[in-house]
Amino acid sequence: MNKIIATLIAGLFATAAFAQTPAPASAAASTPSAKAEAKETKAVVKANTKETKADIKADAKMEKAVASADEKVASASADASKTKAKAHSKAVKAKASAAAEKASSMADAKKDAASK
Repeated sequence: MNKIIATLIAGLFATAAFAQTPAPASAAASTPSAKAEAKETKAVVKANTKETKADIKADAKMEKAVASADEKVASASADASKTKAKAHSKAVKAKASAAAEKASSMADAKKDAASK
């Protein structure tokens, strides 16, 4: 048990001593690469932002086009319904007029036949 405690204490002293040593010279050399990496990350973020904005604009244009197309379809459908209703109304009037004319001619024919 004493050996384990002694080993743990020695390990703590070794890590404390290692943590206090100054950074090696290679850390100064890694700073430019860190700057380059940061610059690259910034460029990637900027490119992603531009791509996202372009996607949003494209989606908005697509939605606007779809809405416009839907509106045109609805308008055409309404126009077709109006035209159909007018045609139906004219047909009903024509049938009624033809029936009235037929009835009138039948009445005239009966009147002529009765007067002979």
